[in-house]
Amino acid sequence: MSSPTSAPCQGTYTALVTPFRDGLVDEAAYARLIEDQIAAGIDGLIPVGTTGESATLSMEEHLRVIELCVQVAQKRAKVYAGTGSNSTAEAVYLTQEAKKLGADGFLIVSPYYNKPSQAGIFAHYSALAEATWLPIIAYNVPGRTGMEIGVDTMASLALKHPNIVAIKEAGGSIERFSQLRQALPDEVAILSGDDSMTLPALAVGATGVISVASNLIPKQVGDMVRTFLAGRAKEAEQMHRKYYPIFRDLFIEANPVPVKTALARQGWMTDEVRLPLVPLQPANRDRLEIVLKQFGF
Repeated sequence: MSSPTSAPCQGTYTALVTPFRDGLVDEAAYARLIEDQIAAGIDGLIPVGTTGESATLSMEEHLRVIELCVQVAQKRAKVYAGTGSNSTAEAVYLTQEAKKLGADGFLIVSPYYNKPSQAGIFAHYSALAEATWLPIIAYNVPGRTGMEIGVDTMASLALKHPNIVAIKEAGGSIERFSQLRQALPDEVAILSGDDSMTLPALAVGATGVISVASNLIPKQVGDMVRTFLAGRAKEAEQMHRKYYPIFRDLFIEANPVPVKTALARQGWMTDEVRLPLVPLQPANRDRLEIVLKQFGF
């Protein structure tokens, strides 16, 4: 059996939105989005994560969106499929099915709603790591899941399972990035899960970002990350300061509502989201419009 690459995840990975039209997945818009991402030099694609509204896709839709991403990407960018669930058995099923569809690896959110102990989180990820040899990115987002992947838990998982190659960190604390970098082997990557924190995260040891903003500005986010990793920190800081208003205002309501609004404004897709999400509220739409106009959108 093959083993995962030992090289750390690095660069910019886009947490793709899932376009809808009249209640159905808009496959043509999705394919265009992926082509635009690849043309902009994105390093990786993340279908059906939080930004892809995985929580309201049927199982058939979930797997079809992964399949379409793999088919369109054609190995021109890595595809890390979102295959997390609060049911370990369901997450294993999605992971194994996504492997059959050709995914290069998986982004797996920690179990939500159940509120497992750290021992439960460890057992959950262990079951997934043992179900595939392909690389896994663990995803810490306690604001959505209600529980944190403990630093010690992540270190134990990385030690036991070589195919757990990275963590997407969206806990909202630079302290966490520093703690993780101290605890994890160098070959285990840390990726920012918040666009506004990407630059400071890179400064304390992260190697990239899983980005929402790169749905809209893939080249700009990618250039910022590459510039920092090339040792030009001041230049990267200037890029961060320039695009910070976009990083900030794409989260004025629950993701992916604002970014879908921005993409729809460009004519790239509709702004449809699935209940319980609703379209961007008028006051926030006006605020987002002002920022987008500043950048020529």
